[in-house]
This record gives sequence, structure tokens and C-alpha cells, in this order.
Amino acid sequence: MDAVHRAALPAPRPQPHAEADTAVIDLSVVIPAYNEEQRLRPGMDEVCRYLRTTCRRWELIVVDDGSTDRTAEVAAEAAAAEPRIRLLRAPANRGKGHAVRIGIRASRGRRVLFCDADAATPIEELAQLHDRLDDGYAAAIGSRARPGARIEVRQHALRELLGKAGNRLIQAVAVPGIRDTQCGFKLFDGDKARRAFALARTDGWGFDVEILRIFHANGWPIAEVPVRWSHQPGSKVGPFDYAKVLAEIVRVRLRGETRTK
Repeated sequence: MDAVHRAALPAPRPQPHAEADTAVIDLSVVIPAYNEEQRLRPGMDEVCRYLRTTCRRWELIVVDDGSTDRTAEVAAEAAAAEPRIRLLRAPANRGKGHAVRIGIRASRGRRVLFCDADAATPIEELAQLHDRLDDGYAAAIGSRARPGARIEVRQHALRELLGKAGNRLIQAVAVPGIRDTQCGFKLFDGDKARRAFALARTDGWGFDVEILRIFHANGWPIAEVPVRWSHQPGSKVGPFDYAKVLAEIVRVRLRGETRTK
């Protein structure tokens, strides 16, 4: 059974008639990218192939986080061939949280997914996240720790150990009840996501925790959904980054609960 983050389930939101709402984007997908010239295009192609067959009105937003390689050029080439792709560029590298915040605040979708450039979680897993929002949840987050998750390629043992220890600490100090806050595959109600990210201030890897705390503070229920996941070579997260994440989480915790207006 999916985990609910301590909030009563709202009634599912009725969908407007398509004839009266033709300009609305059904789904925005945000991909943050920093020095991803090798991995970005295959992941973008998979997302586009999937959306062309499953979604009527969609957009793919790639946020180049101040890359020093050809990441922006790769995204621009894809956008030239597919008008539903948008490229946004940060002038300097400030971190994944900053890049995702840029993309989600610029999104127009009724629902917004952010996923990693390496496609560690296959885009096909999106269907079961959609199901949870159809049930009335405000967010559905991919999880590698819930029963039913399938880890097809595991991380190095040390990285996996650090990740599990970090998640236990995160539960204890920031978001009790959520077993995996850091999986880079999360679907949100679009309006709520844009409101939450407008309040967020965490630029680094700990941004997920801040966003989940904002959802919790506003009584917006979160479903944690087991997904398929495979470790991909070329990860930007190093052993010392876990300490940075924990420092960011402490700052988020000290700021207290944040409610939207």
C-alpha cells in the first residue's frame, strides 16, 4: 500500500472539457542537466517517444545548469526537431535544486514530472504515478525503498550504504514516513508544485526534502510509489556530497514549516 504523508485525501479534481481548455498543457516534464552531453539525448528521446503515444498536450523542459560541455547544444538540437521541447539555461552552475526550480516555475502543465537525465527510472513508470494523482494525491514520488521496487542495477555497496543511512536520518529529522526522498522521479499537481517551488530556497541535492516538507505543511498528500530503477554510470553524486545534503536538510529543518498563501 502506498505511503500517505500525514494528510487527508482530497477529492479528485474534475478535469475541464478539452474543447474549452485547448491551450492547457496536460503534462510538463522537467529534466535538470549539468555536463550531460553523453547521457542527455538518449533520455530525452525516450521521454518524447513515450509522450507522443500517451499524452495529448505535453512539453519537455531541459534546464542546463551552467554546463561547461555541449549539454545545451545537445538539448537545442533536440528542440529544433521537436517544438514541444524547451531549453532554459542558468548562467552558472548552482545545483540540481536550482535547476529543477527554474524548470518547474516555468512549466505550464496540469501535472509536472521531474526526472533525471540518466533515465535511471524508466519513463514508463510514470503511468503508476499518474494513477496516484488520479486517486487524489497531490504528489506521487518514485521510491526504491518501498516493497515492490525493482533495483535492476545496484549502486556500489558504499554508495548504497550511505544512501540508506542518509534516508533514515532524513526520516528522523525532516520527513517522517517517506523511505526514499532522493529518487529523481517525482510527479506533482502542477499548480501546487509551482507554489511550492516558488517558496523553496535549497539549490543543492537536498531540495527534494524541502519540497516534500512544504507539501506536508500545506496538507497536500504524498504517495510513495515503488518503481524500477537502475544505477547509471557517470553519477554526479560523490561520497562527500552526502554530507552536503545533510547540511542542507538541517537548514531546511531549522527554517521550520512553510505554508503557501
